[in-house]
Amino acid sequence: MNILIFSKAILPVVAYGGTERVVWDLGEALEEFGHHVWWLSPRESKFRKGTHIPYNPKKDLNSQIPPQIDIVHLHCETQEKLNFPYVITIHGKTPPRKTFDRNSIFISNDQAQRCGSTIFVHNGLNWSNYPKPDLSNNRDRFHFLGKAAWKVKNVKGAIQIAQKAKERIDILGGTRLNFKMGFRLTLTPKARFHGIIGGEKKFSVLNQSKGLIFPVRWHEPFGLAVIESLWFGAPVFGTPYGSLPELITDEIGYLSKHSSDLVNAIQDSERYCRKRCHSYAGDSFNNLTMAHKYLELYEKVASGKTLNPTNPICTQPGQSLLPFE
Repeated sequence: MNILIFSKAILPVVAYGGTERVVWDLGEALEEFGHHVWWLSPRESKFRKGTHIPYNPKKDLNSQIPPQIDIVHLHCETQEKLNFPYVITIHGKTPPRKTFDRNSIFISNDQAQRCGSTIFVHNGLNWSNYPKPDLSNNRDRFHFLGKAAWKVKNVKGAIQIAQKAKERIDILGGTRLNFKMGFRLTLTPKARFHGIIGGEKKFSVLNQSKGLIFPVRWHEPFGLAVIESLWFGAPVFGTPYGSLPELITDEIGYLSKHSSDLVNAIQDSERYCRKRCHSYAGDSFNNLTMAHKYLELYEKVASGKTLNPTNPICTQPGQSLLPFE
């Protein structure tokens, strides 16, 4: 198939950028399967394979798509009506009462169900772009990975859990002093802040972690932090919201909305097998599996069918912060 991937982000991602990493890895997998991938993305993007078409935001989208394209895969929403078969992945939030395109693909079963859909594809990563972890090293800290400025990510709760368990924690994705979404100053010396980091620096921290503390207070659409942590042999301790119950089994982590339960769980973190966490991430959330599932949906749409019988609508009421006690 001639597959065009449309992204407004510069690819590949240089440091932090979860969605961009997924999009890049999807394209690589499709190429590996023998398909021709066309990339419609900003001029600054650089690709190892496929054909790059520099995206011009001043032109209409249809005029920038070559006539031989069999399917267009959008990774951002557009108001323009396309003249080509297309699908669109909904990577982010699903606001209450928002209506989505009938060819929308969600990134978890939970996200899909909350919009009245059954169409989803879990994210996957090309693990060959990640270092092979040391699964037998000594580890003495936990970690939090996410945009700490977002209250729904609950970095405050993660730090409190680590403190109560008398453990140290590395914060990836935030700073000790934060003004972005209200004033927050974290004084405890048990929390070490790394800011926004990616690449080898991030990998090094993850490979020294005893586990991810992830007490989110929203319906997490997917959670790349979860599968990246598992790849490095770190079990996950979080809340049972959004996609997390789909991703985390009893063998690789523990979920509860009660901080006391999570404290007890991380104090017993050695019971989780690092090798099992690592193999689970590699086997279940790789880019080849993701691409195979997308191809099934591409073929359906290319044959003239729609993915959802009606427009998905997020009917559930909004809630600023889900319970965490």
